[in-house]
Amino acid sequence: MADRAPSDSPSGTLARPRRSDATRAAILTAARDRFAADGYERATIRAIARDAGIDPSMVMRYYGNKEGLFVAATEIDLRMPDLTAVDRDGLGERLVRHFLDVWEHDERLTGMVRVAVTVEAGAERLRAVFRDQLAPVIAAVCPVPDEAPVRAALIGSQIIGMAMARYVVRIPPAAGLGHDEVVAWLAPTVQRYLMAERP
Repeated sequence: MADRAPSDSPSGTLARPRRSDATRAAILTAARDRFAADGYERATIRAIARDAGIDPSMVMRYYGNKEGLFVAATEIDLRMPDLTAVDRDGLGERLVRHFLDVWEHDERLTGMVRVAVTVEAGAERLRAVFRDQLAPVIAAVCPVPDEAPVRAALIGSQIIGMAMARYVVRIPPAAGLGHDEVVAWLAPTVQRYLMAERP
């Protein structure tokens, strides 16, 4: 008896990737590109669907509305370093260098900042990223654990502020600084927020 072709049924041994998974992936790729290029307000479900090669109703089926799609498309892992392995005096520099690398290699974070200043969904997404990914890293090295949320918020203000000036508004002096210059200016402030005694 000839061997049967692999089945894509639940009982088959080699199930094919579900078509819905491929559709979701295409939608998210198109959404990330469109949000980065046009911003939240100008990006439309219709344009994203066209870029993904599907009907707009499919976008709505999977993500409900543009806010839901934005949240899904801006899932991001900041790949935060383990600061417990870093020399105490070099924590500020390590954080600034890490965030510069993230900003310049992942446009989703820049897109998120653009949207955060005008749309609540964007603001909540940015808050969640910093709350869930930055705050625990800061708490691990904070000299006073109860102060970790305040210190993380202050560090976030510096990181987001520089990102806004450098990558979103593109203020010429900030946008033109080299990495080492940004680190030289910003790291001492981040270091103070992280390790100095509370005023």
